Amino acid sequence: MKKIFSFVAVSAMVALVSCGPDAEAEAKRIADSTRAADSIAAIEMAAKAQADSTRMADSMAAVRVKWVADSTRIADSTEAANKGKGGTKPKAPKNPETPKVGGTRPGAK
Repeated sequence: MKKIFSFVAVSAMVALVSCGPDAEAEAKRIADSTRAADSIAAIEMAAKAQADSTRMADSMAAVRVKWVADSTRIADSTEAANKGKGGTKPKAPKNPETPKVGGTRPGAK
């Protein structure tokens, strides 16, 4: 009985070892894992490109908002400056009674 159990155990081990993976199955497993890694990398690159595109669009929108605000501010200040202009300055009289500095002018009353 002891010999029979030993013989069955040895033959079971030989059967299990002979049913193990062969070179073709190993090559297929490596190809599958490589394909899965490549598809994951492609998905990650697409997600990064989408995020970069979104970031760029947000940046462009912020630049446009700033540009519109600046152009509105400039237009408002230009309009305010133009409103303040009432034409030309009043001219000073040619021969005033008293000079700006000092005493009286010669020939003046």
